[in-house]
Amino acid sequence: MLPHADSCPEKEIWLQNLHPEDKERVLELQRQALATDEPYEFEYRLRDGRTGEYRWFLSQHVPLLNEAGQIVQWLATCTDIEEQKRAEQQLKESQENWRLLAETVPQLVWTTTPDDSATYCNQHYLDYVGASPEDVLGSGWQHFVHPDDLEYTLAVRQHSLETGSPYEIEYRFKDGKTGRYRWFLVRALPVRDDASQIVKWFGTSTDIDEQKRTEEALRQSQETAGTLMNSNITGIYISEGEQIVNANDTFLRMTGYTREDLREGRMSWWHMTPPEGRARTLEAEQELTTRQSLTPYEKEYVCQDGSRLPVLVGKVVLPHSPPQRIAFVLDNSARKELEQRKDDFLSMASHELKTPLASLKLQTQLLRKKLEKRDLPNVEVVCARMEAQLNAVTRLIDELLDLSRIQAGTLEYAQDTVDLGEILEEVVDMIQSMHTTHTIVAQRASSPAIVVGDRDRLARVFQNVLSNAIKYAPNAPLIDVVLTTEVSTVTISVRDQGIGIPRELQGKIFERFYRAVPLQQRAFPGLGMGLYIVSEIVKHHGGTIRVESEKGKGSTFHLTFPLASSRDAVPQGRE
Repeated sequence: MLPHADSCPEKEIWLQNLHPEDKERVLELQRQALATDEPYEFEYRLRDGRTGEYRWFLSQHVPLLNEAGQIVQWLATCTDIEEQKRAEQQLKESQENWRLLAETVPQLVWTTTPDDSATYCNQHYLDYVGASPEDVLGSGWQHFVHPDDLEYTLAVRQHSLETGSPYEIEYRFKDGKTGRYRWFLVRALPVRDDASQIVKWFGTSTDIDEQKRTEEALRQSQETAGTLMNSNITGIYISEGEQIVNANDTFLRMTGYTREDLREGRMSWWHMTPPEGRARTLEAEQELTTRQSLTPYEKEYVCQDGSRLPVLVGKVVLPHSPPQRIAFVLDNSARKELEQRKDDFLSMASHELKTPLASLKLQTQLLRKKLEKRDLPNVEVVCARMEAQLNAVTRLIDELLDLSRIQAGTLEYAQDTVDLGEILEEVVDMIQSMHTTHTIVAQRASSPAIVVGDRDRLARVFQNVLSNAIKYAPNAPLIDVVLTTEVSTVTISVRDQGIGIPRELQGKIFERFYRAVPLQQRAFPGLGMGLYIVSEIVKHHGGTIRVESEKGKGSTFHLTFPLASSRDAVPQGRE
């Protein structure tokens, strides 16, 4: 009990034990309270005389009145609240730490009342939705949920409110900056008091939009792969090394194998490749290893019953362990049959045309001689034009015959020792006499360029390349021809300054019936057979042909052949 007097000894002792930081505050509160003569209370720290430590107390003061209603003294009680203050401090620190954590994590963090009214959201939450706390708290957060997801979201949350169980849900939440919705994984759990009553809900929302997009892309990819694998048009198989480890029904049907053959490991793309096609297949596999994908190419498979199936094959390397490759196979038999019919027709037509054409050419020569005797005007000019056209038709028929023979593998070649330099010189002289609008400048090596081959076929190669150079350079009269020899090869380079060939077309000009100029450009006649025949003759002689060209800046064709000395030599280790 403290008297209402500043000189009270008890008060002096009390002040001496009062914490210095609390003294001024407590005395000021006491003066204000005494001025009103109303009960008052305050908290302060007093020193423990035994330990010297300060402990928190709650001091409560009540005035005692006499019969006249005057205050005669003050009744005071001091209650030790040290444990309570420590608990409050721990709670405060816990709340501060929780808030600090909530403001630093990348998730959207929030709390709600037991009935799901939002009471807090972190700054990251506000930044994402681009709104103020007033717009989000309460039920405001619902305005940012995708309309298609809101009903289900509220139903899940209501179920948890009723059962008190944590919940986890995915829904789309609106981005305030872009206006688009992103997917979030939302988790919430109840916070309970000592009586196990729910006092609030604590929740986090984690952005999983990229994950959802990846899952959707994977799902679509799997659907696409499934559709592709179930295709009845494209044969598909997956291989490890030479072994086919999986295949769709279409590939099995195409080749005549069964699922049991597949399971028992009786399918190997290498053993299904005919011996004559294995060299090209090895080239394709090397390309696949280098580029991780394979340009589709034509080949044949030996079916289960021994028959041959013409196909078009493309492959892609799969990033698996062990390494796998997926092949896409198209049945090419219908196209091959059509090509065979076309080749048969060309061969038959060429043979049928050659006999009457030879007779027509003979009759034209006889007619020319008879007309010349009559001394008629312009006879020579007219007959020369007729013979030129007949020669053009003859060359066309010869090309068609050669084409059909190449396709049938029946084109015959002589195996003579010839000098390419002499052949080239003869062809240049002949072409120059026929085309006076252009000048052919030929440079040949001083030493002979001896090769083994067919003189007439090789002459035909040079005729075609030189004729093309003149045809596709109508406004550039200079044609350069250079023959160079190295240790084991000889190369003939023919350069014009004509229209050139676009880079994307250069790989196709040696295909049958392919022309690097549109059909509409009638200034450059032809059926696209010449370079194909040239490339086949060059390959038969063990040589190569390639082109360097740029559109509008001319073309250079390089033809390389092995010299006879190197061709006759047997490499070490080979028979």
